[in-house]
Amino acid sequence: MQDIKSNSVRKLSTQDYKILGLSALGGALEFYDFIIYVFFSKAIETLFFPSDIPQWLSQVQTFGIFAAGYLARPFGGIIMAHFGDRLGRKKMFAFSILLMSLPTLFIGLLPTYQTIGIFAPLLLLFMRICQGAAVGGEIPGAWVFVSEHVPEKRIGLACGILTGGLVTGILLGSIIATLINRNYSETQILTIGWRLAFIIGGVFGLISMFLRRWLKETPIFSEMEKRKKLDKDIPVKIVVSKHKHSVIICMLLTWVLSAGIMVIILLAPSYLHNVYSYTILKSQEANSVAILMNGIGCLFFGMLSDKIGFSKTLIIGCILCILTTIFFYTSLETHPEILFITYGLAGFGVGIVGSFAHYMVKSFPANIRYSGVSFSFNMAYAIAGGLTPLLLSLLTNLVSHKAPAYYVILLFTLGLLLGFYLLLSKTRDESFAKN
Repeated sequence: MQDIKSNSVRKLSTQDYKILGLSALGGALEFYDFIIYVFFSKAIETLFFPSDIPQWLSQVQTFGIFAAGYLARPFGGIIMAHFGDRLGRKKMFAFSILLMSLPTLFIGLLPTYQTIGIFAPLLLLFMRICQGAAVGGEIPGAWVFVSEHVPEKRIGLACGILTGGLVTGILLGSIIATLINRNYSETQILTIGWRLAFIIGGVFGLISMFLRRWLKETPIFSEMEKRKKLDKDIPVKIVVSKHKHSVIICMLLTWVLSAGIMVIILLAPSYLHNVYSYTILKSQEANSVAILMNGIGCLFFGMLSDKIGFSKTLIIGCILCILTTIFFYTSLETHPEILFITYGLAGFGVGIVGSFAHYMVKSFPANIRYSGVSFSFNMAYAIAGGLTPLLLSLLTNLVSHKAPAYYVILLFTLGLLLGFYLLLSKTRDESFAKN
């Protein structure tokens, strides 16, 4: 593991909190922009595709365009990481939010199929690809940016705050969608309501980009640039050829992360409604509690990884997540009255993913750090994030309605094994060093 050097073990300063605040705010707004599409997929399905095609086909096309955003993540992430390792973290950090905000704003202003025909879904597809590329650069870039600003002993906390901020973007989307659905009729939503959700995201994203102008380049990159230690070779080439072990571990961690976020945070509300007949409103309200608890969990486990190390934190967190997941899913039928408690605990358990970035940013040397984290995270998330909904849908219908629970338990068991592997590897390396 590559250590991030820091000139002190000081506490976080006012400037550090400013950096964390602006980074988390921008990340939340950017994730809101990416995810708001899901909340208004029905309106998009109605407005951007021919009315004379079967409903199932328009649904497939609507979510196909959504999936295109996931497929674009690795490409956008790798390209932005390349320039982030060459030209600076700050420039790409500002560019990623611009690349997200403008397409979001444009989606809110797009003409519908009735107005421009086939060009409507094609333009929508292009905007989603831009959004996917943006989020592919934003998440790894944000982790690297904050980790290179704060003291080494506060990297876990910083990454936990940032990851919690990203998940908060989902909550913002849920709140905006709920407000629009409560205050507008179905006809009004189709004419103006859905557009407001995208326009709000685009405008606030641009404001966040403006605020990021006041952020400074990371001290570590500035020092590398000053000493001319920037690598002249293609960063991702070095990552793949010389850091295979780190890439594999980071990809496996990302797979675990995707299981927690996709299943517990994103997909569970529709699961509660479709499988257990909870009302949409109650499912959304419980989901809001889970997201809030997840943010607290990200912060807690990030701090814990600073105190006791990542491997021990991973072991504790994965055990807790497995237990809270079992409690959550087994209580859905037997004790529906405690849904908010069990779902909140499950959200907190998934908060262990807030510590994963701590390991990732320290797994690669500074000259290729952005590329290393971006390649590992985006390649794994594109595959796992894209296939998880389809896989769980098939397993739920063909195997068991508890398939989502089994999937989360399986993946966090993998995380538990990774924790023991990393702990034993660290112990072995320390033993060799002493001898």
